[in-house]
Amino acid sequence: MKQIRIGAGAGYSGDRIEPAIELAERGELQYLVFECLAERTIALAQQAKLKDPGAGHDPLLAERLRAVLPLCHARGIRVVTNMGAANPIAAAERTRVVAQELGLSGLRIAAVTGDDVLPHLSGACYWIEETGASAADLGNRMVSANAYIGAQPITEALSQGADIVITGRAADPSLFAGPIIHEFGWAMDDWHRLGQATLIGHLLECAGQVTGGYFADPGYKDIPNLARLGFPIGEVSEDGSVVITKVAGSGGRVTPAICKEQILYEIHDPARYVTPDVIADFSNVTVEEIGFDRVRIQGASGRSRPETLKVSVGAIEGFVGEGQISYAGPGARARGELALAIVRERLTLTGVRTSELRCDLIGVNSLHGDRLSGNGEHEPYEVRVRVVGRTEVFDEAMRIGNEVETLYTNGPAGGGGVAKSVREVVGILSTYIPRELVDPTLHYVEC
Repeated sequence: MKQIRIGAGAGYSGDRIEPAIELAERGELQYLVFECLAERTIALAQQAKLKDPGAGHDPLLAERLRAVLPLCHARGIRVVTNMGAANPIAAAERTRVVAQELGLSGLRIAAVTGDDVLPHLSGACYWIEETGASAADLGNRMVSANAYIGAQPITEALSQGADIVITGRAADPSLFAGPIIHEFGWAMDDWHRLGQATLIGHLLECAGQVTGGYFADPGYKDIPNLARLGFPIGEVSEDGSVVITKVAGSGGRVTPAICKEQILYEIHDPARYVTPDVIADFSNVTVEEIGFDRVRIQGASGRSRPETLKVSVGAIEGFVGEGQISYAGPGARARGELALAIVRERLTLTGVRTSELRCDLIGVNSLHGDRLSGNGEHEPYEVRVRVVGRTEVFDEAMRIGNEVETLYTNGPAGGGGVAKSVREVVGILSTYIPRELVDPTLHYVEC
């Protein structure tokens, strides 16, 4: 029975690079997949592209490829990634330049476009899922709208000889499903098989999570050598089963418990996991340990894909101003609470208008609020004051951090380590559009 090995080289944009090098060197792979795109990431990439037509792809694209391309080229490993973000064509051209700088030739690079559907939303009544309002009502605040595309263009690019496939907003599991569908010749309407491919992609998409990174909890779920965490390999068989493993000797673990956590990660209904390719059914999946760091998973299925595609919409939602200051020693908590009270009153006195305002003591109540903070019973030796608020205008957001800074000399005593910042808020919203409005297109760059 035919089998392929797929490695997960990244689970998010800023992920470590060394584990991908290890996979390319020792993983005996046919494919190395980098999943580097989140909802907010692509909105920020669209903003970067507006300022510079050559920007808008993943900022670590060149660094990652310099690290792995020589190994992949020498070993015949094909690369699939969504590091194209808002600008897959520019990413493909940058990849060509990197390959030339490395002295590599004979590479075919495919860029997948078509996920940018902003023109379709600008004047149409597509309803925002979170608010019920029309997307058109966002007006100039809408900076991006990217539909989640599926595995088909990736499969097509591979069948046309692409060594590297670079997408924009492809669904995370589809990056892995594309090579699987291509290698085994599965039909794009074989819903059972596509459900299996989607499960495999879901297991691998977050890289180090399925080798113990997100699982680790000292004293309860101990994972060895996390500083050298190895990223996962999927040994995919033609029957749709997969063995999750990693490079021997690398850090982390692969166990049934870890794999089960990843299967349930971000899943609302295990019997109805909706992707652009298929509505997958994970409800009958089995997980079996077959050796050290080797877990076999099988039993997924699926049914017909949805008629609409989800769209991730990025919209400007004002500015966030933040200020922080620390207090230490006896009475640290009391001084921190006084500092918060002073800043609240100062913001009222100076007329700073916030739609949201948080005043926290980090380490005391910043995550769970006063309900679980002990209400003064616990006396920490040090606290970190944080005041953060959302405003409509930049100048008012700036005044939040400035008021925290004035605590240096205006009391309470002993404050230090002030930090302040202002950032524009890019909110992420969701809508759905008819599938026929999305037309993925392949563009090729030869090296």
